[in-house]
Amino acid sequence: MEANYPKYLLYCLLITGSWLISCLLHFQYFHLSLSASSIAAPRRAALVVLPAALDATFLPAPAVEADDKRWSASSVAASPSPSSPPPPASCEGRYVYMLDLPSRFDMLRDCVAGSPLFDDMWSWCAITVNAGLGPKIVPGAGNGSDGDIIPSTGWYSTDQYALEVIFHHWMRRYECLTDDPAAATAVYVPYYPALELHQHLCGFNTTARDGPSEAFLRWLSSQPTWAALGGRDHFMVAAKTTWMFRREPGGRDDGCGNNFLGQPETGNMTVLTYESNIWAPRDIAVPYPSYFHPSSAGEVAAWQARARAAPRPFLFAFAGARRLKGQLAIRDRVFDVCEAAARRGRCGLVDCSHGLEGSITCRTAAKLVALFTSARFCLQPRGDSFMRRSSIDSVMAGCIPVFFHRASTLEAQYRWHEPEPGRSGSNDDGRRGRYYVLLNSDDVLEGRVDIEEELSRYTDEEVAAMREELIKMIPRFLYRDPRVRFEGEMRGAFDITMDGMMDRMRRIKNGEDVTLKGDGSDEAMGDNDS
Repeated sequence: MEANYPKYLLYCLLITGSWLISCLLHFQYFHLSLSASSIAAPRRAALVVLPAALDATFLPAPAVEADDKRWSASSVAASPSPSSPPPPASCEGRYVYMLDLPSRFDMLRDCVAGSPLFDDMWSWCAITVNAGLGPKIVPGAGNGSDGDIIPSTGWYSTDQYALEVIFHHWMRRYECLTDDPAAATAVYVPYYPALELHQHLCGFNTTARDGPSEAFLRWLSSQPTWAALGGRDHFMVAAKTTWMFRREPGGRDDGCGNNFLGQPETGNMTVLTYESNIWAPRDIAVPYPSYFHPSSAGEVAAWQARARAAPRPFLFAFAGARRLKGQLAIRDRVFDVCEAAARRGRCGLVDCSHGLEGSITCRTAAKLVALFTSARFCLQPRGDSFMRRSSIDSVMAGCIPVFFHRASTLEAQYRWHEPEPGRSGSNDDGRRGRYYVLLNSDDVLEGRVDIEEELSRYTDEEVAAMREELIKMIPRFLYRDPRVRFEGEMRGAFDITMDGMMDRMRRIKNGEDVTLKGDGSDEAMGDNDS
């Protein structure tokens, strides 16, 4: 036993030494891991790449998360695979994280394949076909001469309130999506407040109108993404005018709209509407969708040439409806002027005043496009609010818009999309090129200005120059087809919106003032708004 003692001692020393070395190595690895994690740069955002072309005419709603789902620390901080290619440098400062919403906030949950709702022209399911673009327009199909102006590709019967759906489809293809909210410059919220409101727009009690959106905002403000900046880096689209979301608290139950934009949460967010409150400098508007949604720059150029060459026998045109009991005097005056001029072949008129028939008439793209491409000027009196979809339709048709309130002009409403000073076509002094006419509504109503006489003063050369400026603007105001890869180079309404949004979000994160600055004329806006 004594002879074997040195051997056993050696075995014990070897085992003990191995154990100590293992412990030391383990501790050293753990220590190095902590040190590295504390000084490592934030990981680059993982780029979500969507297919170049989508075969389905209607994309399914995005995946929804369970109400109790929360991010784990490991999922937020996980590093990309070493084999993953780095995202393009052009995405720096442009990453967007898109929220997943619980199913109870999905306004399209009933719009499933085979549903009879798709055949109901008054259902919002009907407007979601073709990624929100609506049914494709078939040129000349039962439209007679009205359909001759519509090209065979790129044109759809797009509902004016479909932008929430169209924009969502575009965001799903956005090249700088990230699955890491910490790396995102902005958070996109794919909620459809206008579609939600539309089901109880008017005549419902205030609880019915306000309740659903208030429940959504409570959920939104409880999410981890909200905590970082209190929602100031969140943005969304609300496809109605700002006024429909600004009902005064305590208003009557028989009124219209809700108080979505009057809530504290939306006061922190950026919410894009069709018409902003130009006296509230944080409001931002984006254009109504038109009927034209091209898939190539060639389609755009061909339509611009067609609009440029279109014969225009009418001096001016108007499409719209009278208001009951003369509630809008300027609109009644426009009707009277156009009806009188129509008897002399000077005005083209589409009257939408006759109930359901009139409503359907003014939803017929072929009639409106044919009318607007037949006139030099298109009259745009205010309707329920200052901005009209008709103003965008007139841009697409190359028909010079005639406004009666400064708050209706494109430069007052669409500050991101209206041509920038100094671009090609602007005057030598850097001011925006003239592409519209502004008449004072009071002067028209009190007889100091005659609409037909005023428009007749423009020479052929002046009209051609204004129309050319307008036709150059067409790409800035159209939403391309989100289902296909666009052929050629062109920055459309969605691209310009995202440029403006990313610039705004970067400034917010830098602590800058993002209040929109006017050009000094904002104070005068209210002087001409009767």
